[in-house]
Amino acid sequence: MIGATKLLRGARVRLTALHEGDVPTMARWDEDARTRRLFGARPARPRSEAEIAHFLKDLRENDRTITFGIRRLDDDTLTGALELDGILWPHRVCGFGVVIGDRENWGRGYGYEAAELGLTFAFDELNLHRVTATVFSYNQRSIALVEKLGFQYEGVFREFLERDGKRHDMLLYGLLRHEWQERPQGT
Repeated sequence: MIGATKLLRGARVRLTALHEGDVPTMARWDEDARTRRLFGARPARPRSEAEIAHFLKDLRENDRTITFGIRRLDDDTLTGALELDGILWPHRVCGFGVVIGDRENWGRGYGYEAAELGLTFAFDELNLHRVTATVFSYNQRSIALVEKLGFQYEGVFREFLERDGKRHDMLLYGLLRHEWQERPQGT
């Protein structure tokens, strides 16, 4: 068990609420089709600030989704977002996703640290039993991330989506509470 002060705070990032002031940053992320294609199956199109503000409002009113902003501790910059979605409270299960919005922050460990915080929140604070992650087969960074976090490969949705005239699989990963608790620390 960890103390409440460390619940959403790591060594370099913290998880926070997303605010109206974050909308311009998120809109800028949306303009990068390459990033959008890594975490969404819908067509990679930019959304207006009004659309993103409406999206955030809907998230706040949804009891089956918890979304966090990922902020760097050194300058409080919004660096990404983490989502626990499709929560089925009676079964204690949810989906999981993390995105680092600006490419210059990719590969710096922010996503991994935020993911650890989000999974600790899911298992220790929400008392969930299972977290599921789906990853497109072309997203090697996300595959490496979920595997490093201890997710187990469970299957594939073959030829799930089409991008640039080519079919791609969507991989299914799962992480159970006891697997998270039994993982080696500091990996």
